[in-house]
Amino acid sequence: MKKTRILLAVTGASGAMYARILLERLRELKEQVELTGVVLSDTAIDVWKHELGYDPGPAIPEWNFRNHDLWAPFASGSSAPDVMIIAPCSMGTLGRIASGTANELITRAADVMLKERKRLILLTRESPVNLIQLRNMVTLTEAGAIIMPASPSFYSRPDSLEAAVATVTDRALELSGLEIASFRWGRREG
Repeated sequence: MKKTRILLAVTGASGAMYARILLERLRELKEQVELTGVVLSDTAIDVWKHELGYDPGPAIPEWNFRNHDLWAPFASGSSAPDVMIIAPCSMGTLGRIASGTANELITRAADVMLKERKRLILLTRESPVNLIQLRNMVTLTEAGAIIMPASPSFYSRPDSLEAAVATVTDRALELSGLEIASFRWGRREG
């Protein structure tokens, strides 16, 4: 089985738990994942510290990059990963990607994913959304991106906040082409 190369980008939108749980799941799926690259915006680091109570730097042993590092491999189409997940994805980041503004590693890597016709998943964190944001989502969808609002499902009856968040992160990993054991609607458990 071909292993997947994944880039996880974390922006300053609220929802650092989505990124943390994605990283945990990716570690569990190491037999399917060749490498996990991680890039955090400066604001993402601040939000992570505020929401989760610790500095993400030492907690992320994966191959990680700073958002200003345009020398990172993912900034080039010749080194594009198979999948890029932006979780959480702020509306500012989404808007910059939709307008083609590739001024930092996150937006440049997303631009590379679109031009190389690779899978780009944006786990959006905003509610309600305005017309400009909706149009940016349409633009990115037409360009090939997957817009995935961070909306937990409840039909699996999650018993914790982490379990509710996992209903979203597991779906993102499935959209990435990874095989993950998770609740499926209409299937009997056991």
